[in-house]
Amino acid sequence: MSAIGQIEKRTQARVVALFQDRLGYDYLGDWIDRDSRNVEQAVLSAWLKQQRVGDTLISRALHELNRVATDTSKHLYDRNRGVYELLRYGVKIQPGAGENHVTVWLIDWKHPENNHFAIAEEVTVKGVDAKSSTKRPDVVIYVNGIAVGVVELKRSTVSVAQGIRQNLDNQKKEFIQPFFSTMQWVMA
Repeated sequence: MSAIGQIEKRTQARVVALFQDRLGYDYLGDWIDRDSRNVEQAVLSAWLKQQRVGDTLISRALHELNRVATDTSKHLYDRNRGVYELLRYGVKIQPGAGENHVTVWLIDWKHPENNHFAIAEEVTVKGVDAKSSTKRPDVVIYVNGIAVGVVELKRSTVSVAQGIRQNLDNQKKEFIQPFFSTMQWVMA
């Protein structure tokens, strides 16, 4: 059978299988009926606990990540850059008054195998208000519960430009712009 023109769901299954079988990602499932966020706080908290980070530091690190990712006074580019800096250089937190700052790492860069890599498909993301449309990226890649990648798939008879356009449209305010504040990798 020719691979040309096959339905996008079949390609999606192949992409998911690649991440699961070849790259060792955990499969989170089909999230079509779930209201998803770009930071799965329970997953990130559990991962940080495994790294022996205390509850107070976890709470403050999650607060700072959320603050940077949701700062609507800034453009999406600036929010995304701020999140990148937290992912790359860690979250600097003062545990208590008069104490030295410590760095809480959201990603273990020294030992990548310690991170939790996962993939979900048909991730439903609601718009920020009643006027905003709900969207459903085909595949979302998570590291330690943080959505860092989106893959928009199209059947092979559809121009790749349509997938790119859909990713760009999803980043508009009237769609799911806040979801993209943690994205480091967007592909069609």
